[in-house]
Amino acid sequence: MNRNEQTNYKKEMLDMINGMNLWKMLGMSIAVATDSYKASHAKQYPKKTRKVISHMVARGSTIADYVLWYGIYYKTKAYLQGIVITKTDVDKAEKFWDAHFGYKVFDRSYWDYIVENHGGKLPIRIRAVKEGTKVRNHNVLMVIENTDDNCWWLTNFIETLLMKVWYPCTVATNSAEIRKIILKYLEETGTPDDIWFKCHDFGYRGVSSEETAAIGASAHMLSFMGTDTVAGIFFAQEIYNTDTMIGYSVPASEHSTITSWGREGEIEAFENMLDTYPEGIVACVSDSFHILEAMDKWGALKHKIENRKGRLVVRPDSGDPARTDLAVIEKLGSIFGFEVNEKGYKVLPTYIRVIQGDGVSRESIAHILETLKNAGWSADNIGFGSGGKLLQDFNRDDFNFAIKCCEVDVDGEIRYIEKTPVEINKDGELVYSFKTSKKGNMKLVKDGDNFRTVTAVDADYADAVDEMDVIFENGEILVHPKYDDIRALAVS
Repeated sequence: MNRNEQTNYKKEMLDMINGMNLWKMLGMSIAVATDSYKASHAKQYPKKTRKVISHMVARGSTIADYVLWYGIYYKTKAYLQGIVITKTDVDKAEKFWDAHFGYKVFDRSYWDYIVENHGGKLPIRIRAVKEGTKVRNHNVLMVIENTDDNCWWLTNFIETLLMKVWYPCTVATNSAEIRKIILKYLEETGTPDDIWFKCHDFGYRGVSSEETAAIGASAHMLSFMGTDTVAGIFFAQEIYNTDTMIGYSVPASEHSTITSWGREGEIEAFENMLDTYPEGIVACVSDSFHILEAMDKWGALKHKIENRKGRLVVRPDSGDPARTDLAVIEKLGSIFGFEVNEKGYKVLPTYIRVIQGDGVSRESIAHILETLKNAGWSADNIGFGSGGKLLQDFNRDDFNFAIKCCEVDVDGEIRYIEKTPVEINKDGELVYSFKTSKKGNMKLVKDGDNFRTVTAVDADYADAVDEMDVIFENGEILVHPKYDDIRALAVS
């Protein structure tokens, strides 16, 4: 591939992972990139409203008691920076909304004003937590406000776009929790320095889109370096300003490359893997026919495995994960031997390991590692590969993410806004909802090793030092984080 071909390939890949490409393909603009009902909201605010301030918060989760904040730079870079609306876009938006609603709901004058007075750039200010920061749930993560009194409605309009930062945050936090689980067992039974390659991303084929793959894989790689989701590497390098290779993989088999040799030829398929890749790490699926008989076949190749310049990783891909992994590791131990490390746990020779690639989640990882520990085996013996449970098995309610208005200015009168619903529970009782929101403009402040949120109604608000930075203002990105720095903060 020559230099021009490399340049074109990179551009094609970036177009693929850049959400704006989809907008262009569909003929969309920012003026139609929202929930339909939001096109009607501008005229629903009080007359003479001139400022709307909203905040984003995670209202609680079973995954973790914190959020690993990640992805807002991408959202602003791909969708908000620079000129995002033109007169032609407004013309198309008007035609669309009129047909969509069936009568005149859309008022183009709001967007014409932005085109004429701001050159098509959005008069919006966004403050946000530094990416890679872990913030306890129920604290402010981001604040959005208009910078032009005539564009009060814009804060609400772009909520739909900005809300989708829930996805990279959720993936990043889930992977951080997986890292925490594995690290615990490595510290107890093995080698903590091996953590970076203990959970491999198998999720490329299982996500909903190329953009999801790119965003999700990069979020996972804040905690681990193993991935087969190539789009995530390009995303991190090109969007998040790094020249380093942040994700790695190894040659590996799939069932078709093994079963094509036939049941009687499985050992030849195994030997072919060793001969084809005489150096480095190679992974081989081993449950095509009979998982324990496959271990005997690897045993027949013991001399070749021992003398390879690298490591064989055996992959079970069916059965009960904990029982299967323990049986496989014990079988390998009986064939290849083991040592007892300084922590008192058994470890297979460095040239052979196991990777569990089926049914892998936070819960199953903990169960597998606890099972191995109880049987005297170190966590060093095993790694994990995960797909759907790593990148796709999430929704906004996993952390109950919400963006809510907290303050408005109506003709110079500051109104502190809050949502305090009283709801009927399953027992028919009237109770306050967990969906209660904070009121008043907000700051995130340091509270020892943690954070807390202070609002404009709090006595210490004026003197509080805000840990959120202004990252976007009037069409311009003001903070350009590097992926390596985000990763370093995420694992600190």
